Amino acid sequence: MAAARAEAAAWFRSLRDRITEAFEALEDEAVRCTVQGDAPAGRFEVTPTTRGGTGEGGGGIMSVMRGGRVFEKVGVNWSEVHGELGPQAQAAMAARGVPGIEADPRFWASGISLVAHMQNPHAPAVHMNTRMFWTPGAWWFGGGADLNPCCEYGEDTTHFHTTLRAACDRHDEDYYPRFKEWADEYFYIPHRRRARGVGGIFYDDLNSGDWEADFAFTRDVGAAFLPAFLPLARRRMGQGWTDDDRDAQLVHRGLYAEYNLVYDRGTKFGLATAHDPDAVLMSLPPLAKWA
Repeated sequence: MAAARAEAAAWFRSLRDRITEAFEALEDEAVRCTVQGDAPAGRFEVTPTTRGGTGEGGGGIMSVMRGGRVFEKVGVNWSEVHGELGPQAQAAMAARGVPGIEADPRFWASGISLVAHMQNPHAPAVHMNTRMFWTPGAWWFGGGADLNPCCEYGEDTTHFHTTLRAACDRHDEDYYPRFKEWADEYFYIPHRRRARGVGGIFYDDLNSGDWEADFAFTRDVGAAFLPAFLPLARRRMGQGWTDDDRDAQLVHRGLYAEYNLVYDRGTKFGLATAHDPDAVLMSLPPLAKWA
């Protein structure tokens, strides 16, 4: 399993590299942003991260672009961390059915996490992650992607879902309906009684007993992200907007912030396991408001 872990971590990092390169290329392609005037094309700031501040538990790469022509803020983080789970995390894992975690709380995890908040209110915000988790008693994959427009366009939603469905169908025709429903349930804000966006797919605890098959599916989910999202960003990045559109965008970002701080499993796990808090909270928007 050590070789499998290394292979997964290397692939997640290569996906991170492909996405950051594609996003910087889109910045070069974009017309100069109305809000930013003559702003130069955005570039990622890359910072190493450590778990617990020491590096003894692994770390990763935090890549954040701010104030670009297309992206107001986008983070594409990669991590590979290990150590022992604390009592709270052990209890959470045991409640999910992970065997032997209290007797041997060692863990290893690697993955990529992405959140993009756009300059143009007509361009949808988006989230994607894929990951592998290992304990002495179990291993599994998880991930998914969801679209979060403040101004919804039916054709954008259809394209995003169709692309994700094609990735799922290559492996199991039951995956898309199952993981779409899971996303609809997971990316829901109970105190607002509404979804945070138009959904996508979400899955966790994926262990069919065939590591190669589950890893192949997870790779296809990650590889589907750029074809699912880039055409939407390109279509909307030059579209005109009004002050009312911008106001709607900032209010919608408030919903996103509420969800990530109160409900998101990845945020809770990252903070509970002492990963770099700036990397964990990378998903928060640069500006938001509440009505």
